[in-house]
Order: sequence, then structure tokens, then C-alpha cells
Amino acid sequence: MSAIGLDVMGIRADPDLEKAVRVGLAAVEDQLRVSVRSEFSFVTEASRHLVDAGGKRFRPMVVLLAAQFADPDAVGVVPAAVAIELTHLSTLYHDDVMDEAPLRRGAASANARWTNTVAILTGDFLFARASEITADLGPEATRILARTIAALCEGQIRETVGPAPGQDPIEHYLRVITDKTASLIATSGRLGAMLAGADPVTSDILAAFGERFGVAFQLSDDLIDVASPTEASGKTPGTDLREGIPTLPVLYALEGDDAGARRLRDLLGENPWAQEGVAEPAVAEALEVLREHPAMGRARAELIRWSSEARACLAPLPDSSAKVALESLADFVVDRTG
Repeated sequence: MSAIGLDVMGIRADPDLEKAVRVGLAAVEDQLRVSVRSEFSFVTEASRHLVDAGGKRFRPMVVLLAAQFADPDAVGVVPAAVAIELTHLSTLYHDDVMDEAPLRRGAASANARWTNTVAILTGDFLFARASEITADLGPEATRILARTIAALCEGQIRETVGPAPGQDPIEHYLRVITDKTASLIATSGRLGAMLAGADPVTSDILAAFGERFGVAFQLSDDLIDVASPTEASGKTPGTDLREGIPTLPVLYALEGDDAGARRLRDLLGENPWAQEGVAEPAVAEALEVLREHPAMGRARAELIRWSSEARACLAPLPDSSAKVALESLADFVVDRTG
């Protein structure tokens, strides 16, 4: 595939599965553009801003792969993938406002191009469109997506508020990313299977895979944000530090009392959740400290644990090219940090 496809995520797939996913993603792309149209042309323009910016369409891909365990051509599969992607895109509009981000996918963010108000309302519009699509798929699909949106919001609030007094920061962080990142990937697996006509056990298995894989995916991003130079990852290292978002390597490092941990506390403060952001010179030094700190190895071990659990979830499913593709996806999030 060109901009989107199994190969982008390092997924192993046979030619028939590759072709099926290509066709499915093309249909998703077409329906995405239809679903964001409004009688008010400005709303259409603002809503298409991130649709047109592209992306891997990774969550719709999980929907399509999950559907392979039943009838992948069932009429509800592509609409479910569209609803999932609209939900994801809506969170990006809101995230950019909260982060005051000037760019998204290499282009001006909606809040930078227009205003925060326009970006927030556009995100709300996409939530509504996603809900409208799932309403046509039945009450259970609507209920599942509504609960997922609630989890996404709770995860963001947990991150914003920080851990409660006495709460383990690591436990808090894992709960944040389970809600904020993994919940939508879990729902991608569940809806893809369910709307393809899979039995409840298979749907539960694919949802469990999606949740564990989603946590692993975020932990992988945490490591890349520290370890990878821009030219290798395509991302600017230290983004989370600049935005005042503590990630797992940082939290692990701050637990210690070694020289690196003490220096990080000097740079980031005793309570990293209370930081609104870190200045550039401090970010550069913090990255140097983290790259040499044992916390990176500990965080990678945790990533491997979640990836292995995701892979293990798939064991009861019958052998198939879709199962191999999902297993390779679990391997990919580890390999990309190697």
C-alpha cells in the first residue's frame, strides 16, 4: 500500500489478506469523506482538515483484521471502522487544543489554522457523526462506542489531574493509557469481530488483544520519544517532556535515588504531573540522562510484557492469516524500539 497499509505497521500478511485490507481501507476512506460533509461548508472544511492530512488508519485496520475471524464482507464492518476513525480524529482535535499544538501530521493544526473554539466544536461534530453511524449498527454497537468515548475522556482527565495522594504513579499512568489509548483499540477489535458475526468469545478475545496491544503501543511510543533521533522516528524527541506529560521511563527513573534520578528531579521537579512543560535546555539534558538510565531497560521490559500478553490472548483463535497478522503487530511494537 502507499500511504496506508499492513506494511506500514510491519504486519506480515499473505497476498489475499493484503488485498482484502486494501479494499476495506479504500472503502473506509471514501466513507470518511462522506461522513464529515455538512450543509455548512465551513464545517465540512474544518472536519476534512485531519481526514485529508492522512494517517495510517491503524484503528480501522484492526477492525478489518478482526472481521476476518467471521464474515469480513458483512455490511456493518466498514461503517464500524469509519466510526472508530472518526472517534480517533475527534480526540486529535481536542488534544491539539489542550496541548496548544501548532502542527498535526505536518500541517497546521485546526486550532492554529482557525481557533480553539472551532477545533473543539469540530471534534464534537466528529463524535456526533461517529455516534450516528453506530446508531445504524444497532444499540449494542452504540453502547460500546459510547462507553469507549467515556473511557477516552476519563483517561484524559486522569492525566490532567494526576495521581491521587498516596496513589502509585506507575499504576496511575497505566490506567491513563489504558483508558486514553488502549480502550479505542480494544473497541476496534470488538466491533470488527461482532459486526462480522463472530461469536461473543471471539469478540472478547479480540477486545482483550486490542487493549493489551494498545498499552504496548503507547509504551513503545514512550520509549521512542526518548531514544530515537528525529531522522529515525520522524518525531521530535522529548515531546512529552515539553508538554509536561510524564511517561513510563520518566516515572521509573524518578523512583530511584541515583545521580541520574536526582538530576531529573532537579530538571523536572519532584512532581512531574504538576509541570505544565519543560524548557528546551532542560529537555535536552533530561533526554541525555534518560537515555543512559536503567529506567529505559525497565520500561522496555514492561513493553515486552504487554506485547506478550497481547500475543497470548490470540492463542485460542484458529490459525489463519489474520491471526498471523495480529501476532506480527504485537511483535512490531517491540521491534520498533530495538
